[in-house]
Amino acid sequence: MSTPTISEKGERAPGASTPQQPDNRPEKQVPPSRLAVLARDPRVLALVFAVLVVLVSAAVGGSGVWPSGWTVDIKTPLNDLDNWLVDNREKSPIFLYFLLHISNAAESSVDGIVSLFDAMGWVGVTLVGTLVGWAAGGSDISRRALRTGGTTLGVFIACGVLNMWAATMETLALMTVAVFASAVLGLLLGLGAGLSDRFERMLRPVFDTMQVMPAFAYLLPLLLMFGVGVPSALIATVIYAAPPMARLTSLGLRSADPAALEASASLGASSWQRLWTARLPLARKQMMLGLNQAIMMCLSMVVLASLIGSEGLGDEIYQALGSLDVGTALTAGVAVVLIAVLLDRTTAAAGERLDATVTVGATRLMTRVRRAVWGLVVVLIGLFAAIGSAIAEREWPDAWTVDLTRPLQDAVDWLTATIGHGVPLVGGTEVWAKGFTVYVLNPLRSGLETTPWWALALLVGVIGWIVGTWRAALTAVICLCLIGVMGLWELSMDTFSQVIAGLVVTVAIGIVLGILAARIERVERMLRPVLDTMQTMPQFVYLIPVIALVGLSRSAGIIAAVIYACPAVIRITAQGLRYVDPAAMEAARSLGATSKQQLFGVQLPLARKSLLVGVNQGVVLVLSMVVIAGLIGGGALGYDVVRGLSKGDLSLGLPAGIAIVCLGIMLDRISQPAGGRPRE
Repeated sequence: MSTPTISEKGERAPGASTPQQPDNRPEKQVPPSRLAVLARDPRVLALVFAVLVVLVSAAVGGSGVWPSGWTVDIKTPLNDLDNWLVDNREKSPIFLYFLLHISNAAESSVDGIVSLFDAMGWVGVTLVGTLVGWAAGGSDISRRALRTGGTTLGVFIACGVLNMWAATMETLALMTVAVFASAVLGLLLGLGAGLSDRFERMLRPVFDTMQVMPAFAYLLPLLLMFGVGVPSALIATVIYAAPPMARLTSLGLRSADPAALEASASLGASSWQRLWTARLPLARKQMMLGLNQAIMMCLSMVVLASLIGSEGLGDEIYQALGSLDVGTALTAGVAVVLIAVLLDRTTAAAGERLDATVTVGATRLMTRVRRAVWGLVVVLIGLFAAIGSAIAEREWPDAWTVDLTRPLQDAVDWLTATIGHGVPLVGGTEVWAKGFTVYVLNPLRSGLETTPWWALALLVGVIGWIVGTWRAALTAVICLCLIGVMGLWELSMDTFSQVIAGLVVTVAIGIVLGILAARIERVERMLRPVLDTMQTMPQFVYLIPVIALVGLSRSAGIIAAVIYACPAVIRITAQGLRYVDPAAMEAARSLGATSKQQLFGVQLPLARKSLLVGVNQGVVLVLSMVVIAGLIGGGALGYDVVRGLSKGDLSLGLPAGIAIVCLGIMLDRISQPAGGRPRE
């Protein structure tokens, strides 16, 4: 046998066999499956355990009633408080020397504006309003100024032709006072929060709580102090609308360009001079956006405040809904939408003009022209207030009105008969609504009512811990338990079932349309005017067409809630996907990822936080709308709140309102993404 030899150079001799060398390379690691990764995540395990506990306990226990021994009687103290307020309203010092002055100032301010409008007459109000719109757009012959002035003129004419002039003037009077007070209060709070970190930390939890509170919740405590009437409506509107003005003012002050502030300081400007010459001018765009939001929230709240005695278009809608007069409700609803569009377009045009002024710089001549126009507005107001009633009638002439209530009611009746239950094979909207109630809402409500309270609290706590932090989870559980302590567990579960159903539909539609808007420019252009219009409409208005389509039912409230909440979810989803890191998208495309892979592998994971914010906003909006749906058959807590407000029964309305606030805070905490916690 020949022995293999190796040459001196280390080369193997020809014909020599190659010895087997041990392979020291590490074995190729197989990456774990997605399911295995999830199975090792303690949060997923905790969620699965909580869901199993809920399902098993609901199937075995069969009853989720809160223990009667753990409830507290809060109706008796509220009745006692109500009686004390009635007895002491005219002799208690806190009423005589504080609350009474606020009430009188609020009522006299609104009455003064109404009297001014009456004295000016419809000609004076229309002329001055059109001039104000044109001045807000720039006081020139640009398209923006002419469009804003033309929109104002068209809205006033339309409200007169619809025979809604008197109600429109009452709404505008309440709006004028409410917007002024909200803007001043919001500006002062925003200045404090923007200039002081301590003040901002103090206001943040207050604003967070106010953001999740439904609009009805603002009316209940004020009804205790001021009773039914304009003062409660006005003060509730101011409290409701001031936070967005304050927050956006603070944001504008804090996001001012540091280079501009440093340049101002280097020139020797004091803190006060830097505020007036640098911070406030740089924050004008955010402040105008805050004013726009405050105006729209004022209009929404003014309409809702008709439940506690405020006059105007909201009262027309409320009375018409109560008598199922859809024609009158639609006419008043059209007037409300026109007012909303007018106010939104006017403030938006003013904001665009200010932004253009900052960018380009206004000429001295145009500045003088604008000042002259605003001076003319003041002169015309005084002139028409003195001789307006002698020039024309106070209200729009009856001969120039068109009664659309009967034709609209006939159209609604035809629409209901045609597509409500007369569509062959598929039934119609009323049939679908009934099916949704029977097959979705009723089983969901039964499931929540049969789930033991402790199991539901466990699930809420786990979801709050997964999405947020342990503090968010603890807050959510405490709010859920407070509902049981007040003895409103069953009604709250009914409302909770409606919110869950509405939220699922809202998120499904909102995310799908948001993805399409972010990825297809044509879809975004088509949706933009629709979303703009939907976001300017007050909540009351959404109830009117829904009643015409599906009648009075819990499903009607769900449909109205979905329509109301979808625009926010669509826009937040589209924005989150559109602003995903371009480098990540470019890397995915360079690796050959398809459009579907880019969406599910890059965009959606990176936009997860924005999606959670969209869900959070959907929760808040759906809850507020489901409560209002108590007017059209939603029942549960919403019905108690509406009945308590309209009848002045605080022992009925206030506990239900507190339970709604607890539900709102709980849902906010379990749907709000954690701000600073690192996520894998």
